[in-house]
Amino acid sequence: MLNPLILSVTRRACALALAALLAACGGGSAQDPGDGGNTPEPPPAPARSGQLESAALLGTVPAADIAAALAAKESLAQDVVPRYSVTAYRIEYLTTDADGKEVRASGLVSVPQKPAGAKSPVLSYQHGTLFRDAEAPSNNAVASEVAVVLASLGYIVLAPDYVGFGASKGTPHPYLLAAPSAAATVDFLTATRTWRSQANVADNGQLFLTGYSEGGYVTMATHRALQASASPHLQQLRMVVPGAGPYNVQTTMDGLVDLVRQEQPVIGALINPGFLRYLGGSVQREVRRLLLRALIPGDADVAYDTRFIDHFLADDVLAVASASNVYDWKPNVPMRLYHGRDDRTVPYASSVSTVRAMQSRGAGDLVSLTECRAQPVAGHLPCVPPFITFMLGQLAPVAQDL
Repeated sequence: MLNPLILSVTRRACALALAALLAACGGGSAQDPGDGGNTPEPPPAPARSGQLESAALLGTVPAADIAAALAAKESLAQDVVPRYSVTAYRIEYLTTDADGKEVRASGLVSVPQKPAGAKSPVLSYQHGTLFRDAEAPSNNAVASEVAVVLASLGYIVLAPDYVGFGASKGTPHPYLLAAPSAAATVDFLTATRTWRSQANVADNGQLFLTGYSEGGYVTMATHRALQASASPHLQQLRMVVPGAGPYNVQTTMDGLVDLVRQEQPVIGALINPGFLRYLGGSVQREVRRLLLRALIPGDADVAYDTRFIDHFLADDVLAVASASNVYDWKPNVPMRLYHGRDDRTVPYASSVSTVRAMQSRGAGDLVSLTECRAQPVAGHLPCVPPFITFMLGQLAPVAQDL
């Protein structure tokens, strides 16, 4: 029987590691037997996935209001000058949840108000971790919303709420589960293409993907899914810019456990690979309860799917690799990663291992990693504003008709 003191400190260490991950975003081993570089075959999508269900006008945000929001100290975008007012729409569509079941989801489409007949590139923006439904893009079409700000620069911006938010509130959010994360975005691309055709909103045939933190992870999962399925959207994809995402989930978790070891050596000494699997059922349930309490704020009003946590608690490396990892494959369009070395939420090693894996598969210069240089610390949240600047700078030479 395990010593109660050991159990206590182990629970605390696990909670510290996982709470850091989910609090601001979203984590193998150097050898990952569950991936092997092969993208798992996704289950067949329901026939109606991507079907447009409804579209509602939310209103127009004047360029002057966006400029005022950007001038606020808490603005996430720096050195951005709006060029257009933005009209926002809430789109509802069909996608799948973590079990492959059909669900009605939603997202925000932000359209720059250009002269009649003008075209725009499409930018799919995947948001970071949220705990309140009111913050989901289609519930927050205000001047400071990143999707609205990006649209004011000339992009048609698509921002899926994700399953669990907006129209699908009540369905557990499939956090760090690759297939449903990608499906919600790919199906939104399909539904909004139908809507643009019906509403005479002209795009110029260019598509870009971006997101930070969990949004970076969803962006990576989406790109992989588009490529694996030979999606027609892939023909329009020009560049992908993900920031600070836990693409290699196991490596991310390893890094967080290392932080626990560094900061609390006594606790860290008790954490060994495979230790969790030896905890009894009642102890595992208590650790799980503590983790959930540490991970999800008390005022959260959305549900999270916990199977990622369950895979970790079971020390099931194969399940983590199959269900969550999105790092080991070869992209066929430019991918520009961005991350800070001081990130204590999603370790820098997640991006490093992603670039190495992709280049080992022959991606070459298609994939690169740029280091965030935020001062005084290039941490997870301090690197958000420079990431947006970096992302826009990467898209600028390629995006047309802005």
